[in-house]
Amino acid sequence: MLRKVVKVRIYPDSEQQTKLAQAFGCSRWWWNYALNHSIETYKETGKGLGQSALNALLPALKKAPSTKWLRECYSQILQATTLNLTTAYKNFFDGRAQFPRFKSKKGKQSIQYPQNVKVLDAIVKLPGNIGEVKAKIHRPIEGTIKTVTVSKCPSGKYFASILSEVKGDVPTPSSEGNFIGIDLGLKHFAVVSDGNKVSKFDNPKHIAKHQQNLKRKQQKLARKKDGSKSRFKNKRLVAKIHERVSNSRQDFLHKLSTKLVNDNQVVVVENLNTLGMLRNHNLAKSISDAGWGIFTNFLSYKLERKGGLFIEIDRWFPSSKLCSNCFYQMSEMPLDVREWTCPHCGTHHDRDGNAAINIRAEGIRILKLAASQSVGGGYPVTAGGGEVRPKRGRKSNLRRSPTSPEAPTIFGTPNSVVGSSPPSYLKDEVVTLKSI
Repeated sequence: MLRKVVKVRIYPDSEQQTKLAQAFGCSRWWWNYALNHSIETYKETGKGLGQSALNALLPALKKAPSTKWLRECYSQILQATTLNLTTAYKNFFDGRAQFPRFKSKKGKQSIQYPQNVKVLDAIVKLPGNIGEVKAKIHRPIEGTIKTVTVSKCPSGKYFASILSEVKGDVPTPSSEGNFIGIDLGLKHFAVVSDGNKVSKFDNPKHIAKHQQNLKRKQQKLARKKDGSKSRFKNKRLVAKIHERVSNSRQDFLHKLSTKLVNDNQVVVVENLNTLGMLRNHNLAKSISDAGWGIFTNFLSYKLERKGGLFIEIDRWFPSSKLCSNCFYQMSEMPLDVREWTCPHCGTHHDRDGNAAINIRAEGIRILKLAASQSVGGGYPVTAGGGEVRPKRGRKSNLRRSPTSPEAPTIFGTPNSVVGSSPPSYLKDEVVTLKSI
C-alpha cells in the first residue's frame, strides 16, 4: 500500500473559526498537561507514561469543574494528540528527534482527525461540531482517507492535509538510466554533472528579494504596544511576508527537484553538515535561505516514488580539492578560490563543476561496491541492510541514503595524505571511473 498526502486550503466561516480555535486550544492544553504529567511522573517513579495511561486521565479531567470545557472538544482529537506525544517520545529515545517541547498559542496551530472525515466536491466535512467547510480541492483524493490534519498558519490561513492510502507497491529501485552528481552551493544553488556537461542553477536568494519590506514591517511591529489590536494586525503582516518567502522557496525547490528526477534515474549529493555550517555567522543566513535539506528530501521521496536511486556520499570526501582528470588532491582549497589549475596534469578547473564531476564518480563507485556486496548481485536497499525509513517521526539520514554515506573513498579515509596521486593498486579502478 502507498500513502499520499494532499494539502488543500479550507475557508471556514466565522463560527467555524471560533470552534476550530477552541479545538486548537484544547489539543494544545492537553499536550502540555500530558507532557508535564509524564515528566513529573518520571521524576517521582523513574518510569514514563504510555498512551493508554495518558488517555485514562481524560475522563476525570472532563468531569472536573476547572477542565470540564474539554468535553466540548471532539474526543478523537485529544486521543490523536496523545498518540502524537507518545510518538514524539519514541522518536526522542530512538535518537531521531529532540525531547518533546511544550506548545504555545503563538505560531502555527493544528489538530488531527484520525477518522470520520469526508471529502466532497469543494467541501471537507469534519466530525464533531465543525461540519462542512469550504475547500479548494485542486487535485483528486485517491484511495481511503486515513487522517486529516487541520492547521492554521500565523498569516491566518487554514489548511487541511489529507493522508490517503492507495493500492500499489513502491517501485523496485533501479540504476538503469542517467546518472548525475550535484554540488550544492550559495552563488549557484546546484551545479549538476551528467558525465558529459555541467549545468548550473542560480540561487534565487528568496530572503534578499523581500528584505527591505520585511525590515519596514518588523520596525513598525516593534513600536506597537504588546496585546493591542494594532500589534496583532502588524504581526500578521510580518507573517505574510515570511509565508511569501517560504512559498517562493518551496516552489523553486519543487520545480528543480521534479525536473532533475524526471530527467535522471540516479542522483548523488554530498551529506552536508548544514548544522555545523550555520555556526559561521557570515554565511548562516544565506545557508538557511537556500534550503539544502528540504531539497535533498524532495529528491529522495520523488526518486523513491519513481523507482530511482538517491545516494549521499561522505561529507569528508574531498570533492572540491580533487582533480577530476588525474585525481591529484590539493592540500587546501579556500572558499574564495573559484577556479584552479591542477599542478599535476595542468587541467584548469571550475571549482563547483569539478566537485560535481567528482561527486558523480564517487557515487558510481559506491553503487558498484554495494552491488558487489549484495547477495545474488542485485542492488541492496542499504549497504548495511538497515531500515531505510523510520515508521514514524523525523526523517533520518539513512532514509535519504540507499547506501552507507560513510563508505570509504578510493583514496582511503579523510585523514589520508593529500597532495599526491592515487596509489598504483587503485589505477584500474580509476580508469574504470573515468570511462563511465
